[in-house]
Amino acid sequence: MTEYLPEGSFIASPENLNILNSEFLLKEACAEQKILEAKARVCDSQHNLVVDLGIMKGIIPREEGAIGIKDGTVRDIAIISRVNRPVCFVITGFEKDEKGRTYALLSREKAQRICMENYIGKLRKGDVVKARITHLETFGAFADIGCGIIALMPIDTISVSRIEHPRERFTPGMEIKAVIKSIENGRISLSHKELLGTWQENADKFVVGETVAGIVRSVESYGAFVELSPNLAGLAESREGVKAGQQASVYIKSIIPGKMKIKLIIIDTFDYKYNPQKPVYFTDADHIDKFVYSPENCEKLIETQFS
Repeated sequence: MTEYLPEGSFIASPENLNILNSEFLLKEACAEQKILEAKARVCDSQHNLVVDLGIMKGIIPREEGAIGIKDGTVRDIAIISRVNRPVCFVITGFEKDEKGRTYALLSREKAQRICMENYIGKLRKGDVVKARITHLETFGAFADIGCGIIALMPIDTISVSRIEHPRERFTPGMEIKAVIKSIENGRISLSHKELLGTWQENADKFVVGETVAGIVRSVESYGAFVELSPNLAGLAESREGVKAGQQASVYIKSIIPGKMKIKLIIIDTFDYKYNPQKPVYFTDADHIDKFVYSPENCEKLIETQFS
């Protein structure tokens, strides 16, 4: 069965490379409408993409550059931004240039529609998908969930521990997993925090009496909230000079599952430059109906219902 992945996932696969190096196999792929991948080298003045197919040149006409270009619902930046990056496509035909050289006509839009029909259109809330971060904004992260089709992950769904900007968790190009949060009018919204473990799963990594590393997330009159992991934070006693965004060494004073509280003492702080690492996931499930973050018998219930 065909697997539909973020754009660029199979550009270096033996099958893809083998087809790109054979005119016969390219014509066979055209007849089968097989989705291939190659790197876009140039976007010309008419916003047509020139693609390197190895043994020949490929052209993606502007109107075939992405779903939504033809009707104006997607801007041309969706095409321009693909230069020097992998693009997926199907071959729609072959033509000769003025020097008699064969080149291929390609459609990225058609590849995306095949992906929509056979994969993305069948997704439902709670499905866990592979994704690749494409760009970051203050309000959330955008991710390719298949053939260059983009979904938004709002900032408040990235982790339980609050962040100021998605760049604190992700970098463009990072491969992640995400949960389908909602599907409305063809727009897909993603969530991420449900894959990063429950309060108890995260708290089990720490022991009272340890001194560990954390990140100061906010400073209040009654103390500072320090993130111990993306889905876990504790409250530290007030200390002069502590600022949000600093890294901290903290002593774990107590862990109280019934109140979802971890009490900390700040030992030291220093300035910190974010260097996001690939997330650590606590589940291999391909679907989640419900995620319960709070521990059993906790005073407060925190959960996410997907279906």
